[in-house]
Amino acid sequence: MQAGGLLVDPPVVLAPMAGITNRAFRRLCREQGAGLYVSEMVTSRALLERHDATLDMVRFDPDESPRSVQLYGVDPVVVAEAVRMVVDEDLADHVDLNFGCPVPKVTRKGGGSALPWKRDLFADIVTSAVTAARGRVPITVKMRKGIDDDHLTYLESGRVARDAGVAWVSLHGRTAAQMYSGRADWSAIAHLVEALDGFPVLGNGDIFSAGDALAMVDQTGCAGVVVGRGCLGRPWLFGQLAAAFAGQPIPGDPGLPTVMATFRRHAELLIAAFGEYTGSREIRKHVAWYFKGYSVKRQVRLGLANVGSLGELDDWLAQIDPDQPPDEAVMSSPRGRTGGERPPALPDGWLDSPYLAASDARIVSEAELSVSGG
Repeated sequence: MQAGGLLVDPPVVLAPMAGITNRAFRRLCREQGAGLYVSEMVTSRALLERHDATLDMVRFDPDESPRSVQLYGVDPVVVAEAVRMVVDEDLADHVDLNFGCPVPKVTRKGGGSALPWKRDLFADIVTSAVTAARGRVPITVKMRKGIDDDHLTYLESGRVARDAGVAWVSLHGRTAAQMYSGRADWSAIAHLVEALDGFPVLGNGDIFSAGDALAMVDQTGCAGVVVGRGCLGRPWLFGQLAAAFAGQPIPGDPGLPTVMATFRRHAELLIAAFGEYTGSREIRKHVAWYFKGYSVKRQVRLGLANVGSLGELDDWLAQIDPDQPPDEAVMSSPRGRTGGERPPALPDGWLDSPYLAASDARIVSEAELSVSGG
């Protein structure tokens, strides 16, 4: 896929995930297969204020190319200034705009997946970002179907984004209310592809295997796929996706020895990037994902989940039987966030009108402050 001057081959994008898609994880994924690997979401205001944590989140390895950053913002002026900073200071080669985050602390202030409901604000933000980029880096949009089934926004938002000059639109086939529950609605992706008639649309939601990716493309006509939870504890998925899109035989899932070696490599990269103290703590959250479907003694899991150094990690790994097969039923079940559908947290009266009222503007002005620093 080539769009906005950016070649994404294979047409596979790593979805931004908070606390996950740091430069260590992106390198690990890049070692498995080609694609576009996006940073964790950073707030536009925190970037402009040059918060240390935010600047670290947009730091890339020297050989990482293209460099991709996702920005979150609610103010067209602030978003434009942040994009201009990215361009002028050569911080990245691609900017994705987040309109898909369903987390309550974001949506209750009108941000993330709540924002496209306000058509005028959405259009202003996207247009200001494209204008600020001055054609020097492509701007893209990631969004959900809408707030709930009674307040869908994706078709209108897709047209607005296309007409504003973005390079592509990514659609997660769930509403904000659905969070990560149930099954993603791939038919919505197909409807957006049809509505935008030749404009690149990427599909997101329930890509847990290379077969899923090929099925999504076949069923929806999307130009590529965005992979989130499906790669948690399974970075080799990107190698399988690369083979699938190249029409080559798809490698099988690795055995436990390779899983353990990849887990250790992940820890090495985290420690190299963030130091032993922080890196050791960062790898802890990945234990359950890597060893999902394997019989690992409780004390070993607890030990790995409290590891403080590579030496400790090696000691615990040595206690795992490397010859065991996985439980395929457990292995193939969804990873990461799940849970049931629930009404999204929204500002009072948010759904009264699809246009921004004065009272809405006051609430939205606080949205970035609540997630500032990342």
